[in-house]
Amino acid sequence: MATRRPAKSKTPATKLFVLDTNVLMHDPTSLFRFEEHDIFVPMMTLEELDSNKKGMSEVARNARQASRTLDEIVQSCPEGIEAGISLLGPSSELASGRLFLQTEAINVQLPAALPTAKGDNQILAVVMHLFEKFDRKRPVILVSKDINMRIKARALGLEAQDYFNDKVLEDTDLLYTGTKEIDAAFWEANGKDMESWKQESRTYYKIKGPDTADLLINEFVFQDGEQPLQAWVKEKAGKVVTLETLIDFSHQKNNVWGITARNREQNFALNLLMNPEIDFVTLLGQAGTGKTLLTLAASLTQVLETKRYSEIIMTRVTVPVGEDIGFLPGTEEEKMAPWMGALEDNLDVLNGTTGEGGEWGRAATRDLIRSRIKIKSLNFMRGRTFINKFLIIDEAQNLTPKQMKTLITRAGPGTKVVCLGNIAQIDTPYLTEGSSGLTYVVDRFKGWPHSGHITLQRGERSRLADHAAEVL
Repeated sequence: MATRRPAKSKTPATKLFVLDTNVLMHDPTSLFRFEEHDIFVPMMTLEELDSNKKGMSEVARNARQASRTLDEIVQSCPEGIEAGISLLGPSSELASGRLFLQTEAINVQLPAALPTAKGDNQILAVVMHLFEKFDRKRPVILVSKDINMRIKARALGLEAQDYFNDKVLEDTDLLYTGTKEIDAAFWEANGKDMESWKQESRTYYKIKGPDTADLLINEFVFQDGEQPLQAWVKEKAGKVVTLETLIDFSHQKNNVWGITARNREQNFALNLLMNPEIDFVTLLGQAGTGKTLLTLAASLTQVLETKRYSEIIMTRVTVPVGEDIGFLPGTEEEKMAPWMGALEDNLDVLNGTTGEGGEWGRAATRDLIRSRIKIKSLNFMRGRTFINKFLIIDEAQNLTPKQMKTLITRAGPGTKVVCLGNIAQIDTPYLTEGSSGLTYVVDRFKGWPHSGHITLQRGERSRLADHAAEVL
């Protein structure tokens, strides 16, 4: 009996991705993000880009940028576009696929429930045409940020995907927390040739072992039990790391503007906020974990007492939780005042810790504090440089990665930037936990010697707020 020769495995055909307009308006560089696969841009996508290009919003800017990018790609191929345009040159070898533009009228009979007057349905008709044209020999996939569009495509038997390229993490549970718990087994595995010494009331441990390679600079390690330890990684060279013990901000003698750390993570946060070598701090945590209070206490101490910074600048995105209340009267600072309720609430707490000065003393302190805090709108940040300032970006989870870059690059010499936020409370439309600017900077800055991050775990606001955060 003759044995059959195994069939040669065919190399999988490159996929053809059909781009919805919202993908290009979300990320104009998406044209170069599909590696060896081909891209198809329907005429309706170009039409919608054209109708969305007017205005000063980020969507309009992205639409204009996408149109310019498409123009450059088309100009790079003077011989004609019917056979597709190679993306190798225009993308600087980031992508090796081809770009196809719709060059023919496509007449596909859609179900009666899908009126062809709607742009989305015309794009679906193009996807259906391509699906039938290639007759399953080549995967045709619609890429859209619109959930309903993807559901409709799947209902028609077409393949559809979200655009994932800009997502930092699929699962935000994997986001860097800034802390790592160690135990006796850690010391057994990594502490064989340990060196330790004291310097300026701090203890240092130099250790090497299999578990140290995963530690990052400025990551906090802690051990509970009979021999408690709280330290952070100050140096790292391969598998050799140097740990430094922390200042104990939970003790009253080390209070910061009358505030002491109520839990371990708050102590870690204050070590980051009070250290002049750390230029960039990110604090994540649910409502009531003390993000704003700790940051304001640290900033006031370093502006008014130690004179390390000249003033505090506070900003946040003005995204309403409910319906917008319309235009607000007054100067830039007065317009921002309703958004800065968190600042006023925390200043009331901090002003109550400044000692017994009576009503007059407290009023004078409040005026002094307010004179050193400037409230700025995000809209006027382009082109500014902050020198020797303590910049606080509140509600940073509502920023896009591009807005976050714009803000952080305002920092001049001697400026410290602190980002506060809770990625479970995103109010900006189209932003998710995975694509928020706050998630983006936490992931990108981890391990840099002049930045630190802490995810605050325990709420310290009230038993009511803690229970509401858990059960609601």
